[in-house]
Amino acid sequence: VSGPMLDKTAPTPPATAVALSKSQVFLRRLGSFIALWAVVLTALFSSNRSVSDYVFLLAMVLLAGLGLLEFYGLAAKRGLGCFKYWGVTGGVLLMVGTFLNLTGLLGTSGAPARVNDFEASFLIVFVLGLCLCQLFSRRHPAGLLTIALTLLGLMYVAWLLNFVQKINFFFYPGTAGCYYLLFFIVITKFSDTGAYAVGSLIGRHKLCPRISPAKTWEGFVGAIAISTLASLLLAHFLGQKLPGMNWVHALILGVVLGMGAVVGDLIESLFKREAGAKDSGSFFPGIGGILDLLDSLLFNAPIMYLYLRHVLSER
Repeated sequence: VSGPMLDKTAPTPPATAVALSKSQVFLRRLGSFIALWAVVLTALFSSNRSVSDYVFLLAMVLLAGLGLLEFYGLAAKRGLGCFKYWGVTGGVLLMVGTFLNLTGLLGTSGAPARVNDFEASFLIVFVLGLCLCQLFSRRHPAGLLTIALTLLGLMYVAWLLNFVQKINFFFYPGTAGCYYLLFFIVITKFSDTGAYAVGSLIGRHKLCPRISPAKTWEGFVGAIAISTLASLLLAHFLGQKLPGMNWVHALILGVVLGMGAVVGDLIESLFKREAGAKDSGSFFPGIGGILDLLDSLLFNAPIMYLYLRHVLSER
């Protein structure tokens, strides 16, 4: 029998292979998530505060720098120009400067208002620098688009990620900020897990097929249910380690952060779809790149910070 005949009569792969593939993807995603955040949280709650602070800063710098490289890489796939190195340098400096302000190493009190003033001043300098880059650049004739895209990268990746720092050091030098950061990460990532698990099992109705065909309304409901349950359990077991927290705030944050995680995931999916990419990178097995890991956290971090500052605290 000839080769072509063998090809035509080859048996069709069993349907269970598809289900097994989904299971493998889920397990890889879960394994990457547990390994990564185990390292981060172990460093975060180290008995040596100086070690935990600087390990945390290193993690933030790496996430911001690599995340910006991925963002500008997506833009390059779309054929769009930007000042990549200016944007990455700006993201790293924003992380370091905010850290120095929050910990009082620049001689400030570390109060939220002072840190916000630093951020505003930094963004002014960054935009002025972008304009100078365009003034002397010969590689990017579309000035408005180049400046806007570079600034969007800084705002979407580094500026939003910076709210994670603000949460961590909100009660500095105490540990309450670390527990609020743990609370925020767990709720957000449990929302991701709930959406993926429920959507894979019973998802039938498409949530936003234009952007992400795999996401379903069932997964959306699962995300909110799991994140709310996680929020209530954490508020109960952490108790006094979360100043101002009660079951009402836990319920509100569980619902809001659960919804926000789904929206944040959709926003990053929109960017990837524009660039024609399945993942932003291949850093983490089962997850993808840095932005695939951070998408929901980036959207939720400012929400958590604003709720912490204006509702749960009087600072």
